[in-house]
Amino acid sequence: MAIQNRSVYHDYFIDDTFEAGMVLVGTEVKSIREGKVNFADSFCLFFKDELWVRNLHIAEYRFGTTNNHIAVHDRKLLLTKKELRKLQAKMKEKGFTIVPVKIYFNEKGLAKMSIGLARGKKDYDKRETIKKKDAEREMKRFLK
Repeated sequence: MAIQNRSVYHDYFIDDTFEAGMVLVGTEVKSIREGKVNFADSFCLFFKDELWVRNLHIAEYRFGTTNNHIAVHDRKLLLTKKELRKLQAKMKEKGFTIVPVKIYFNEKGLAKMSIGLARGKKDYDKRETIKKKDAEREMKRFLK
């Protein structure tokens, strides 16, 4: 089961994607398995040569006790040094940002986050994307 950030494709052009591990506590993993994640306003940033995701809302686990996690806090992402250097170099260029694209569990059962190196879309780009999707939808409807 993968939890998609659908709005990211509307707001950004995704140039490259990376798979990152996440540092989580037990109740966060259980909430992700239930699909209780909200990507609204979440983004990634570098702090002391480490990549962190901010404003990612993972709802509190409903069966959690007093040891339940905080819903919104910074979470560390785990990438190789080579990938981190590549992302830092791209972040220094104007117009690039790093955004979370989806959260999923790999075949080993580990929670992973797919992050995208993205460039922001202008309003006219967004309208063009909507026109293309509508045209494709019309073509599929007539071909059936």
